[in-house]
Amino acid sequence: MPSLASAGEPSLASWVEKAVGDGLVKPLAKHENGTSGFSRSRRPPRERRVRALQQTASIDKRERAFVPFAIDVRFNSTEWHEADVVGCVYRANGQIFVRIGDGYRPAAFLLGKDVQPVAGACEAAPPARS
Repeated sequence: MPSLASAGEPSLASWVEKAVGDGLVKPLAKHENGTSGFSRSRRPPRERRVRALQQTASIDKRERAFVPFAIDVRFNSTEWHEADVVGCVYRANGQIFVRIGDGYRPAAFLLGKDVQPVAGACEAAPPARS
């Protein structure tokens, strides 16, 4: 039974789905629809779904809460391709980062912006010693 304090709040998974859906998936679909069909890049997926990868938020070295996520894609088949895009979304401001190579860049990178990796983004701080 939910507590009274959390009765009106969406679950963490629902919040991640909405934040990443509105902040990345929708703009990415719009961006892909505006590109030429004669490109050598892969075709856009027919469908995307966002999944929170944790039930609780992690804390980074700057003591900011974030939640890792994955975006699964489906092309013309019934089969989902899991974790096509992975990243994290920060709870306080909804800022989204995606994993590119060994680092995390702002999600604007997938929309064609030239943005650099951000040191420490999406990296959980080591547990405090007691």
